[in-house]
Amino acid sequence: MSPPRSSIPPSNHSSLISAHKTQTKKPTTDKSPQGGDKSPHHNHFLHNYRSLSALSESTHSSSINIHPLRYAGPEDVACDVCTGRKLKAFKSCMQCLASYCKKHLQLHYDVPRLKKHKLVEPSKNLQDNICSRHDEVMKMFCRTDQQSVCYLCSVDGHKGHDIVSAAAERTERQRELQESLQQILQRVQDREGDVKLLQQQVEAISRSADKTVENSEKIFTELIRLIQKRSSDVKQQVRSQQEAEVSRVAARQEELEQEITELKRKAAELEQLSHTEDHIHFLHNYRPLSALSESTHSSSINIRPLRYFEDVTAAVSELRDKLQDTLGQTWTNISLSEVDVLLSEPQTRAGFLQYSCELTLDPNTAYRHLELSEGNRKVTCVTQQQPYSDHPDRFTKRAQVLSRESLTGRCYWEVEWSGGVYVAVAYKSISRAGSGIECGFGYNDKSWALDCHQNRYRFYHNSMDTEVSGPPSSRVGVYLDHRAGILSFYSVSETMTLLHRVQTTFTEPLYAGLWVSLFSSGELCSVE
Repeated sequence: MSPPRSSIPPSNHSSLISAHKTQTKKPTTDKSPQGGDKSPHHNHFLHNYRSLSALSESTHSSSINIHPLRYAGPEDVACDVCTGRKLKAFKSCMQCLASYCKKHLQLHYDVPRLKKHKLVEPSKNLQDNICSRHDEVMKMFCRTDQQSVCYLCSVDGHKGHDIVSAAAERTERQRELQESLQQILQRVQDREGDVKLLQQQVEAISRSADKTVENSEKIFTELIRLIQKRSSDVKQQVRSQQEAEVSRVAARQEELEQEITELKRKAAELEQLSHTEDHIHFLHNYRPLSALSESTHSSSINIRPLRYFEDVTAAVSELRDKLQDTLGQTWTNISLSEVDVLLSEPQTRAGFLQYSCELTLDPNTAYRHLELSEGNRKVTCVTQQQPYSDHPDRFTKRAQVLSRESLTGRCYWEVEWSGGVYVAVAYKSISRAGSGIECGFGYNDKSWALDCHQNRYRFYHNSMDTEVSGPPSSRVGVYLDHRAGILSFYSVSETMTLLHRVQTTFTEPLYAGLWVSLFSSGELCSVE
């Protein structure tokens, strides 16, 4: 509902406006409820405003909405017109330099001259708009001294300075603020992207760690099983040898015992014969000792040393020592290499160039409409078929080519491109025959590709695409940390800007790759 029309006599309007015009002509003396100073003229203005507001209420009290009373708290802006306990201000007036509750704001809807005043949200800082020297409203800004000034300041202490209206300066500062805001928001977006990448890295690390633990447990379980089997085999062999040796000794023992029995029997016969008195009987039955079988003396028995068992013990001990040395040395190497994995990614182009590698394109992989030049470092897609020989590594339907060199460890290279080019890396096991997604860079789980086209970028992997923002550049830098599973693409000009980073686990050596649209070209640059 629109505010009620005023029925206040015009003379009272004039009195109020006159008081308002002179409110800032004298030095300040009184403290306002908001903590600022107010001049006697301003207090006179508020007194007239208060009287006129009361008259307005009495004139059309029946038509004024009765709002619930909301008194000002310690942190609120209080109404400057209220007496006694003040109500909470609803608006502040930039011309009156006063704040009003809903009831006392009514005059600004009734009085024609007051309707033109600029109302803002309640503010405690209205007195900051008053010049402390001239007690005038500061509506200008001195760019020379970078401070707000009133009109008298502009023709006095700031004469000859670069003076503009406060509104004009606000417009300029607002533009700068928007630029700063955009920079901050862009930085927030970049940092959120970094946080997302770090989260992806955490997830990749967790997946890799879980897989490593799982595989390690399987391998160690298999090793334990093999050792247990070998232990069982050794035990069986030792027992077999034990049984054979014991059987041999037992057989010899049995032979000796039989011989002893036979000798004892003969000894008894001889003993009995020795006591006979019949000489003929004695001579007839006597057998000389030479007729006996040759005696086996104990000194001729070969007591074999336990050499076999000593050899087994020595062999098992040697195996243990070798396992300890192998496991200890391998784990030391893993621990040392882990230090390299945890090294941070380079931050400058000079840092990246430490890992630069010279790459060439492999003609045996090139599609037949790809022309290689510059020592097999540059590729251009042409209409004329090239005289390449048949080769199982050649892409048959895709305008793609791979590098001759494989990529492991930390590597950095740059690609100069024009037209439409995919800057990619791929496993050697990527399919070559046909035009299916299993062959295309970025459309399967064996390749990763950055699409560079008309200064716009998109990233592809396993048929999933990601829009990439970044400064346009005809040169792209690629950084690979194979062990850490990091693949990063950079826009390279006078500076390097990260376009996209991948955190994953690489399971095979990688090869640099290029896909080139018709009449486009890509070149593996020689960087220094």
